[in-house]
Formats: sequence, C-alpha cells, structure tokens
Amino acid sequence: MGMPAASHEEMLVTRAQQGDRGAFGELVCLHSTGVIQVVYHLCGNAQVAEDAAQETFLRAWQHLAEYRSQGTLRSWLYRIAINAALDMLRREAKLSPDDVDDLQLPDSKPGPEAALITSERATLVRQAVNALPPASRAVLVLREYQRLSYQEIATALDIPMGTVMSRLNYARSQLRARLEPQLALAEVENG
Repeated sequence: MGMPAASHEEMLVTRAQQGDRGAFGELVCLHSTGVIQVVYHLCGNAQVAEDAAQETFLRAWQHLAEYRSQGTLRSWLYRIAINAALDMLRREAKLSPDDVDDLQLPDSKPGPEAALITSERATLVRQAVNALPPASRAVLVLREYQRLSYQEIATALDIPMGTVMSRLNYARSQLRARLEPQLALAEVENG
C-alpha cells in the first residue's frame, strides 16, 4: 500500500533538506511541469520559461533548509518561480510572444483554417496577458492556468487574500477591455 501523496512529498522534502539530491530530484520531477507553466504564462517565451524553471529549482535547492511547511511546497516553488521569471524579464529587453510554441495544444487535429484562427486567438490572449502589470499577471496565471485557490495564491505571493481578489479582478477587466474589440474584429475578418 502506497504512501499518501502529501506524506510522500513531506518525506522527500525532509530527505532533501538533509542533503539527499535524489529526493530533491523527485521533487523537481513532481513540480517541474507546473513551474514551467507558471513561468511560461508569465513571460510568454518557452526558452525563458525553461531557464527560469532551472533557476527556480537551483534557488529552491539553495534555500531548502529555510522551507517550512506552513504552506504547500507547490506554493513555495511558485513564489520562487515568479520571482525568477520577473528577474529574467527585467534582464531581457522585450520578449517576443511570437517565438512561443503553445504548451496547451488541442488533442484533435483541426483543419488549417481552424488551426490558424485558434493560433491567432492564442496569440492575442498571450499578448494581452503579457501586457498586464507583473503583479496582476502573476495572480491571473496562478488562478486561471494553475487553478490555485485564492488562499494558495495569497500564500505563494505572500499577499493578503483581498489583494489577490482585487488584482485578479483588475487583470480580468484589463483582459476583457483589451481582448473584446480584437476578438470581435478577428471574428468579422474570419467570417
């Protein structure tokens, strides 16, 4: 009979805090996809996302002794990932959202016209998300792409829950204001 996931993760954290690189490697495997997705949705660039994810796990290894299980390991890692992504974005001049392969590809194969429309919409959404201020973008990504609860977001970003809600509301209203005219125009152009 297997160990519950939370207990297994806690055991891996304890072993990793004692210097067990193998245990830390398992933690990286458990959380790498989520970390990469968070960073990707923050910056819109697949290469930067991979680099920031590597930086995230390097920082996590260096500061693992400081981790205390008040929140979840996932929230702690996402906080590090967001900081790593924002640091990289500050260093980069301007990232082109056109360089990105969409990580959430549909399973079915649409026709070329439908694929083009879907790709154009994804690009518009990605550009609109990237245009948000970093604080609002971080909350939106954690809520909409990673499905974290408001409390988990508050913990991950070390901000009050009311701030999470107001930043999320602001991000959604900004996206709506920016995307409604563009998506309506795209609908007209594509018939």
